[in-house]
Amino acid sequence: MRAAPQQTYFRKGFGLKAEVRPIIESEYHSALVERIRSRGYTDRFGDITVRLAKHFGFCYGVDRAVDYAYETRHKFPGKRVFLVGEIIHNPHVNLRLEEMGIALIAPDGGGEFDFGHITSDDVVIIPAFGVTLADMKRLQDIGCILVDTTCGSVLLVWKRVNSYARDGYTAVIHGKYHHEESRATASQVNRHPGGRYIIVRDMAEAESVGAYMTGGDGAPSREEFLRHFGDRSSDGFDPDRDLGSIGVANQTTMLATESLAIGARLREMMAGAFGEAHAGEHFRSFGTICSATQERQDAVLEMMRNPPDIMIVVGGYNSSNTNHLAHLCREYTTSYHVGDAACIDTATGAIHHKPELDPHAPEAVATDWLPRGPFELGITAGASTPNNKIGEALARILKIRGIDPEL
Repeated sequence: MRAAPQQTYFRKGFGLKAEVRPIIESEYHSALVERIRSRGYTDRFGDITVRLAKHFGFCYGVDRAVDYAYETRHKFPGKRVFLVGEIIHNPHVNLRLEEMGIALIAPDGGGEFDFGHITSDDVVIIPAFGVTLADMKRLQDIGCILVDTTCGSVLLVWKRVNSYARDGYTAVIHGKYHHEESRATASQVNRHPGGRYIIVRDMAEAESVGAYMTGGDGAPSREEFLRHFGDRSSDGFDPDRDLGSIGVANQTTMLATESLAIGARLREMMAGAFGEAHAGEHFRSFGTICSATQERQDAVLEMMRNPPDIMIVVGGYNSSNTNHLAHLCREYTTSYHVGDAACIDTATGAIHHKPELDPHAPEAVATDWLPRGPFELGITAGASTPNNKIGEALARILKIRGIDPEL
């Protein structure tokens, strides 16, 4: 009797959550964070009032991806396990996975992955950001076991982009063209012959696309347009042909208000140039804002109705959603984006932080940054930041002031 073929694709875990959850909680739990949460998200330590945003840290998609990675290692103790890129944008979580024997496959300078060493006996984890259609096809052709942790919110955006390409619309994606998620999202147009996309980083780039689309003031020349967007659009993209009908989508970790504003502005420009009826037929936009991203941004805005004196944002410098939380906070109060607790020097009292939205911006150092006397300290963290890293950062700030949290 022929044996049943081995299952090689998993998206719903392995039913081992009960086994791995105690391990994950022991590694990422913070008693300090839980104390503040249990006291209505506000607590007092000496002369410092600490306010915690009501939504912060690990979101459902990240929690799920980390769970599945731990389950995978538990399920296949004797197999080689690989991870395509980073599971999430947090160096401590990725390092922990490597310590567990999960080897990271890093992309080259062009964002491409080398799967030449992967065999059909291996296990490969797809990160929460997903992978491009081409990379998924290459892995499927190898025949290895695939554990897909792609976030459900990302899959929703893919569905929209797929529908745009199917119906002949160019996908205009608000995102960072080098980001793994945006690359994977853009690749969805390739499900349909002639599918097209263009990625815009911000409102300024959206205005440039809109001006070319409508022939409005300030429109770049064709040569300028292709030079600027050549590496952030589909192969063979022709702005004279491919901007007639557009559908807007977004990288889920972008600033939600900006994504919505970009969509509204592009529609406004199209309607202003060609009429409302034309825009009704040739413009599409669906709600693809990640609920977790939205919740964390909304929680910051709620806190900023009465801004704290200092705001600390904890999370990886290459984390898009963390960067946007920090950018949002800077609009209201003095804010510091720290990668982790090590950025807070208890010996000198200095804080090392990233002062700009640009992920490649150099780290800055601030001294004498804590107010003298009583003050309010606000804290939030990106969706890829575990609670223990938030607690460690706060503990260091308290130590600078000579305060023992007395847990």
